[in-house]
Amino acid sequence: MLHQVLAKPRRQALRGTGCLFHAQSSSCLTMREELFLDAAEYGDIPEVRRMLEELPELNVNCVNYMGQNALQLAVANEHLEVTKLLLKKKDLARIGDALLLAISKGYIRIVEAILSHQAFADSQRLSNSPSQADTHDDFFAYDEDGTRFSHDITPIILASQCHEYEIVHILLIKGACIERPHDYFCQCRTCSEQQRHDSFSHSQSRINAYKGLASPAYLCLSNEDPVMAALELSNELACLANIEKEFKNDYKKLSMQCKDFVVGLLDLCRNTQEVEAILNGDTESFQNSETFDRQNLIRLKLAIKYDVKKLGKLMCGPFLKFVAHAASFLIFLLLLILNTAERFDGTSLLPNMTTHDHPLQLFRMKTTPFTWMEIFIISWVIGKIWEECKDIWSQDIREYISEPWNLLDFSILAIFMTSFIARLMAFWHAHSAQCYVDKHYTDLTNITLPFEIQYFQLARIKWMPSDPQLVSEGLYAIAVVLSFSRIAYILPANESFGPLQISLGRTVKDIFKFMVIFITVFVAFMVGMFSLYSYYLGAKQNDAFTTLEESFKTLFWAIFGLSEVKSVVINIDHKFIENTGYVLYGIYNIIMVIVLLNMLIAMFNSSFQEIEDDADVEWKFARAKLWFSYFEHGSTLPVPFNLVPSPSSVVSLLLGIKEFIQGVRQTKSKEYSNDEMGSNRKIMNHLIKRYILKAQRDKDHDEVNEGELKEIKQDISSLRYELLEKRNHDTETLAELTRQLGKVLHLQQKEEQKQKLAILS
Repeated sequence: MLHQVLAKPRRQALRGTGCLFHAQSSSCLTMREELFLDAAEYGDIPEVRRMLEELPELNVNCVNYMGQNALQLAVANEHLEVTKLLLKKKDLARIGDALLLAISKGYIRIVEAILSHQAFADSQRLSNSPSQADTHDDFFAYDEDGTRFSHDITPIILASQCHEYEIVHILLIKGACIERPHDYFCQCRTCSEQQRHDSFSHSQSRINAYKGLASPAYLCLSNEDPVMAALELSNELACLANIEKEFKNDYKKLSMQCKDFVVGLLDLCRNTQEVEAILNGDTESFQNSETFDRQNLIRLKLAIKYDVKKLGKLMCGPFLKFVAHAASFLIFLLLLILNTAERFDGTSLLPNMTTHDHPLQLFRMKTTPFTWMEIFIISWVIGKIWEECKDIWSQDIREYISEPWNLLDFSILAIFMTSFIARLMAFWHAHSAQCYVDKHYTDLTNITLPFEIQYFQLARIKWMPSDPQLVSEGLYAIAVVLSFSRIAYILPANESFGPLQISLGRTVKDIFKFMVIFITVFVAFMVGMFSLYSYYLGAKQNDAFTTLEESFKTLFWAIFGLSEVKSVVINIDHKFIENTGYVLYGIYNIIMVIVLLNMLIAMFNSSFQEIEDDADVEWKFARAKLWFSYFEHGSTLPVPFNLVPSPSSVVSLLLGIKEFIQGVRQTKSKEYSNDEMGSNRKIMNHLIKRYILKAQRDKDHDEVNEGELKEIKQDISSLRYELLEKRNHDTETLAELTRQLGKVLHLQQKEEQKQKLAILS
C-alpha cells in the first residue's frame, strides 16, 4: 500500500501567502506524516485506519505548508469516513476550524459528526469563535480558497451567513445563538477596550454579527415572530448605515435583505388568511377589543414606516374617507380664494383711502373685524388643530414629528393661529379706541383726538411697521402659500401626478443637501465683498456691498442675472480695490451660476431618473402610504365637521365619567378560543417551512456543476482506495488458499509415495 501511495502523483496545490508562514512546518514533516496527510486528503480510508491503529506515535496534528492538518484536509474534500476516524483521537486539535470549514462548504453530515465530538459538549463553545476556543493553536482557520475566517466568526454566524438552514437548525438545537451587538454608542468596559484597541476590528465584528442576525435562515429558525423581528432589524440596520460609515453599504444591503425576507413570505401566501396572519401579527396578547383594533395591521404599519416599498402592490384603502378629506381640503382652498374676491378690483387696497359707515366710526373698525369668510376659515383651522391633537395623542410624538407632512401641517396651523391672534389684537385695540370715542365724543368734525386714538383713523400708509394687523396680513399670506403647497399630499393618488410629486419631494431633499455648500460660498463672498466696500458708502455708483443687507441683496439677485456689473465700480481712483472687486464678483458668478447651479440641476436629473426608472413601485408605495393614513379608526368626519361630537364619542365620554366616579375601570374583553389563538402561529409556521423549502430548492438550482463533479471525483477516489484494499485482501486470501492447497497436494504426494513403497516392499 505504501508503494502505491508513493507512486501516485501528488496534486499540485496553489501556493499562496500561506506557504511563507508555514514552510517550516511543512519541511519538518516525516515521510509517514506526509503519507498520512495524503491519505486524509485523497480519502484513503484503509490507509488512514491502518496508520492510526498501527502507528500510535503518529502526530495526527501535523500540518502541511498551508497549515492544514489531516482533519481539515478530510473536511475540505468531504471525506466523511476519514473525518469520523480522525475524530476518534482524543488529542485532536483545531476541531473548531474544521467545523467552520464544513459549515462554509455546507457539508451537513460532516458538521453533525464534528458536533458529536466531546469538544462541543459545552454549548458555550458554539457561541465562540475558534480563535477564542482553541487558544493553544498558532494557526488560523482557512477555507478551501485560502481565505482566512475572521477572528469573530462563530459557527452559528457562519452558518447563517451561508444560508445553511439545516446547519443553523442543528446549531440552535445545540444551544448556539448570535449575541446582538451592543449599541453603537455603548460605553461599557468591553466596548471601550475593543474600540481603543482596534476600532476597525470592533466595527467588523459588529457587521459580521448583523450579517448573521439578518440572515433569512436565522430569522426563520430563531424567532417566534420572524416578520416583526425582520422589520425591526431592518430599521435598526438602516439607522446604523448612517452611523457606521465604514460599512454603510453593507448595512444598507442587510436592511434591504430583511425587507426582501418579509416580501418573500408575503409572496408565498396562498389565501387571505395567510396574508392577515402576517400583517396582523399574533392576536393572542391583545385582551380587549380597543387594544386589538389599535394594533390591527401592526406589521403593515411598520412596513410603511420602515419603507418596505415592495409591499405597495398589496395595498388598498377606504376610498370614501379619502375623498371626503380631500374635498374638505379643496373647499378650504376655495375659501382662501373667495376671501380675496372683494379685493380683486383693487379699490379696497388703496393705502391712502379711509371710509366710514357713520360719523363716529374709526377707520380701523372697517379693516380689523373678521368677515364671515374668515370665520369659516378659522373654523376649518380649529378643526384641523383638533384633528392633529388627536393624531399626536394616538401616536408617539417622535413618530408624529418624523413625518414631514405633519411638520408642514403644524407649521401651517401655527402660522394661521399666530395671524389670527395678531388680527384679534389689532381688533381689540381698535375696539378699545372706538369705545373711548363713543364715550367721550358725539361728533368727530374739527376735533383733535389723542395720538393713541387718532392712530386708528390713519390710512394704511401711515401705520407703524410693527402694527399687529400688518403682521397678521404677512403671516396670513405665508400660510396661504403653504396651504396651497400641501395639495401635493394628495397627488400620489393619481398615477400621472404621483411620480411628479415624488420627484418634487426628492428634489427638496437635494436642495437641502445643496444648501450647505451654497450657504458656505454665499456667506464667504458676502462677508468678503462687504469688507472690501464697507468704507466706500456714498463713493459708489450704487450702494451695493456697502452694508451687509446690500451685499446679501446684490449677491442673491446675481444668481438670477439681475445684478449689474457697475455694483463693483467706485467713483474714486482706487483701481486696486475696484479690480479686486471685479475678480471676486466674477469668481462668485462662475462658482454659483456655472458650477453650483449646474450641479444642482444634475442632482435634480439624477433624482428624477431614479424615480422614473422605478416609477411604478415608487408611485404605488407613495399611494399606499397616502391611503394608509386613512386606515386608522377615528377622524372619519372631515374638517370642520369633526368639531361636532359624534354619538360614539359622547357615549365614550359618559362611560369614562361613570368609571371615574365609580372608581372601577370596566373594559370589554375579546376572548379567543384556543384554536383561534393558535391559528396565526400555525399559519406562520407553515409559511416559514414553505419559505425554507423554496430557499433550499432555489439553492439546489443555483449549484455549480463543477462542484458536483468535484464531489463525484472525490467519491470515486475514496471508492478506488476501498477497491484496492479489497483487491489486496482478496489476493492475500487467494495466495493463502493456494499455499494451503500446495501443502495439501504435497502431503498427498508423500502419502501416495509411501503407499507405492509399501506395495513394492
